[in-house]
Amino acid sequence: MTGRDTNRDTNRVRKLDFATDAGVGPRALLGLIVLETDRTVEAEIRSLHLDGVAHHVSRIPMDATVTPETLRAMEARIPVAAALLPPAFGFDAIGYACTSGATLIGSDRVAAAVGMAHPDVPCTDPITAAFAAFATLGVRSIGLVTPYGAEVTLRMAAHYEARGVDVATIGSFLEEDDDVVGRITEASVADAVRRIGAAQGCDAVFVSCTSLRTFGVIDGLESELGRPVVSSNQAFAWHLLRLAGVDDEIAGLGTLFARGLIG
Repeated sequence: MTGRDTNRDTNRVRKLDFATDAGVGPRALLGLIVLETDRTVEAEIRSLHLDGVAHHVSRIPMDATVTPETLRAMEARIPVAAALLPPAFGFDAIGYACTSGATLIGSDRVAAAVGMAHPDVPCTDPITAAFAAFATLGVRSIGLVTPYGAEVTLRMAAHYEARGVDVATIGSFLEEDDDVVGRITEASVADAVRRIGAAQGCDAVFVSCTSLRTFGVIDGLESELGRPVVSSNQAFAWHLLRLAGVDDEIAGLGTLFARGLIG
């Protein structure tokens, strides 16, 4: 206050009474580590609108070009991004939102990196969530849809097969720029799922990449194909919620969201 003794004026401020509660997310509080280039996963998870469930987001630096080298480079940055989700908030589950990154870094290494700041909090990522979804749905073979270049796509297919999930057919948009991937239309994704899902020998179609939009088309595609459609963001959200103790069914998000977590 100009020209006045502020110490003497403090008695002008009346102390107000207040009460406290559990704050935002009293039922479950989720933490997301999202690529700085990702346009989609945060918006799709926000669209779930579950009472008493909230999430906070930390962004992690990532080159817009998706290559094995740029994906692996994120490992050293994960502890910093995780620490920006304040442990004092009491998160119920935390997820690293990159399917290809978790595959190339390794889910165990991702969990260890997150655990440096949150040692007692359940952790997941889209690839861990996908395997949990496949086990829950009884899926043993998939048709794989990705946006990635051929090298990353084939490494991901090999990862599934090494873990006992056969990859019956593979299709990719072959787009390495994550900024472009985030603007691929849901209609384009749906057409890709129909094409790959028509192949013989797959129990389900998996849409791999948190930048691809799927929440508006999953239900209809399952009805058309007569088999589950699982996407990175759908599996990731489902697994985060189940790890946090939230077992709600969510209409419009396919067979998976009618199921609890196995194991």
